[in-house]
Amino acid sequence: MPFADLIYATTLLFFIFDPFASLPIFITLTRSFSDEDKMKSANKAILVAGILFVIFVLVGKELLAAFSITTAGFRMAGGIVLLLMAIEIVFGIAIMKQGEQNVAWVIVASPILTGPGVITTAIILTTNYGYITPLFAGVISLVVTWGLLRNAAAIVRLVGNNVIDIFSKVIGLFIAAMGIEYVMRGAIDYIIGSGFFILP
Repeated sequence: MPFADLIYATTLLFFIFDPFASLPIFITLTRSFSDEDKMKSANKAILVAGILFVIFVLVGKELLAAFSITTAGFRMAGGIVLLLMAIEIVFGIAIMKQGEQNVAWVIVASPILTGPGVITTAIILTTNYGYITPLFAGVISLVVTWGLLRNAAAIVRLVGNNVIDIFSKVIGLFIAAMGIEYVMRGAIDYIIGSGFFILP
């Protein structure tokens, strides 16, 4: 496992995991949780993200093909989930049960942390470098992300709940925009890939 390949794969996955985008979303969704529950949610988010990443490294192409799922279709599904989450944050409509305290880590784990970009990258890295390099790179990236999410409670104490509430609405708009982008990009990729639209 060449060190240069590991550095490249780790850097690529870190920016595609994009923990800095996941952090404000995680803070927003867990703002009513206790510190202990926030830490548990962070642990579960990274655990689910890690499991999904390993699965798609090992059997990504085979799994998608087995269910006849394209990356474009997965991207559109992720976009719909993001739109529902944005509606809940911006308008305060309880779409998902908050009492179970599982919304945050499920949604942060997928599609935010392990969305279509990470899945596609996992498949490509596995094709180029085999299994070992992507797996090590994924572990390093997820450990750093875990550290950021675990400190979410400290960030809340630093800035205050009022700032988080205002920031939540803004984040909701960004999440909605992300969802629309996912749906649009997925639709375009699906149309082009299906040959419905062919440039002259």
